[in-house]
Amino acid sequence: MKTMDACDVDRPPRRIVIFRALHLGEMLCAVPAFRALRRALPAAQIALVGLPWTRAFASQFDHYLNEFIEFPGYPGLPEPPARLPELALFLDRVRSERFDLALQMHGNGTIANPLALLFGARRTAGFYQPGQYCPDPQSFLPYPAGLPETWRLLRLLEVLGVPPAGEHLEFPLRLEDYRNLQTLPDAYHLRAGGYACIHAAAGATGRGWPPEDFAAVADALAERGLQIVLTGTRAEAPLTSAVAAAMRADAIDLTGQTTLGMLAALLQGSQLLVGHATGVAHLAAALHVNSVIVVQGDGARAAWPPPNRQRHRLVCRFGGATPGDVLAQARDLLDAEPRPWDGAARAAPAWT
Repeated sequence: MKTMDACDVDRPPRRIVIFRALHLGEMLCAVPAFRALRRALPAAQIALVGLPWTRAFASQFDHYLNEFIEFPGYPGLPEPPARLPELALFLDRVRSERFDLALQMHGNGTIANPLALLFGARRTAGFYQPGQYCPDPQSFLPYPAGLPETWRLLRLLEVLGVPPAGEHLEFPLRLEDYRNLQTLPDAYHLRAGGYACIHAAAGATGRGWPPEDFAAVADALAERGLQIVLTGTRAEAPLTSAVAAAMRADAIDLTGQTTLGMLAALLQGSQLLVGHATGVAHLAAALHVNSVIVVQGDGARAAWPPPNRQRHRLVCRFGGATPGDVLAQARDLLDAEPRPWDGAARAAPAWT
């Protein structure tokens, strides 16, 4: 396959649309691709088509993304449920923008490729499942299932003539994220490095670690002098409440009270995250926050591990991880040299 000319210096695309209607961890894995695209095409207008929650994500990454377009669902894709009347309006809007390049970064293309072609861009690129429909052999790659997600997306851009700009994850924090966090009475007096975050949500896998096991780990961390902070979405409040009820130590429960930026600011000041292999694990990796991540079931979520396995420990045991397994990794991280606090964390008035 030869490199296509979509990003040729003589005719670079001026308007690009990316289709990636996925969740936080998957979106963070795409950030190296967004960074490479922006570095190669600094003047391009780049739009992201994503799930409704992704509006907040796109706002945090407005140095890479210029526009957000909410995805109303499409038959065959699991979420959101397809809203067919809105789908027609959505496609009319996307086509009206006359994009030069549409990037299908949603998955292997079995369902997403026909949708991406409906965007009406001058050129469409992405992945296809070997043995199935390939819209254009010059701009579509066989889906490399065995590669980490970040590498997959960077490989696609390389075929388009866009060189990588690093494989590292990132998440930009703003002063307003810290200020908004400080509006929460329970968070105002938290001291950077003086607390650990427990995120008990199981995410899309639905395979959770028992609340009493999270509670056992939280109590052991509290015995080391760390304040315990429980995090999660509003929908996950019953699970978080079960963890709090099983604990002996007091915990600060911020479940459902934080925006994406506020959650990132909270994690930035924490000494450690303990949680499942969800998007919050990737957020910790992007912020260089030590983490111990429990992988349940068959370990499929370990296919997208954080790259720094010294700082981010995956605990995956046949038959299920135990609190002792998790605590062994947590203690090893806590006993190591404390991580340096960056300027953003030191600048947070509540944590000085």
